[in-house]
Formats: sequence, C-alpha cells, structure tokens
Amino acid sequence: MIEKLFLTLATLALLHAAYSTYEHLSLLKALGKPEGSLPLDIVYESILALILGLLGASLNAPPLKDITWASEMKKRTIDGMDSRLGFAHYKSRGKFLFASPHDAKI
Repeated sequence: MIEKLFLTLATLALLHAAYSTYEHLSLLKALGKPEGSLPLDIVYESILALILGLLGASLNAPPLKDITWASEMKKRTIDGMDSRLGFAHYKSRGKFLFASPHDAKI
C-alpha cells in the first residue's frame, strides 16, 4: 500500500515541478530574460520526486526468484529436460551448393 502512495506522490511532485518550470520560463520570457537558472525549490522537488519514485518502484517490485539449477528442476522433470535428439548430424551440403555446375553430383 505504501509503495503505491510513494508512486502517486512521485508522479504528482514531478508533474508539479514540470508545471512550475513552465511557469518560471514563461515569466522569464515575459520579462525579456530568456536565460536564467531554475529556482532551487523546483530542483529539490524534482529530486524528491525521483527518490520517491525509485523507492515506490523498488517496494512495488515482486520478490526475486531463485535462479539455481535445483530450483529450476523442482518445476521440471528430467524427461522434459533431456528430450533432445540422441545424435547430432554435422554433414554439410556446402560442397553441393558452392561447387561448379559440372562438378556437382546428385
């Protein structure tokens, strides 16, 4: 429950920081000062939104799964894992494909 609250707060804080940035840049443009840095409260709000978003996403993630061979074999049988061909055939048809027409034998 708390993770969804963190994600919601992070989204709202980031949207508010974006709107505040837009308003600040509009004010600078209206005053004829196109260059200027963002106020620190907008920067702090963006950083807080980032931290809340990371924390909410980390808490909202499902638990990690075991990736060992033993845990995989608990879900499968040996017959399912060893159901492959008993031999491999490495004979190539390259000599027929790349040979000159009068050398190729069928």
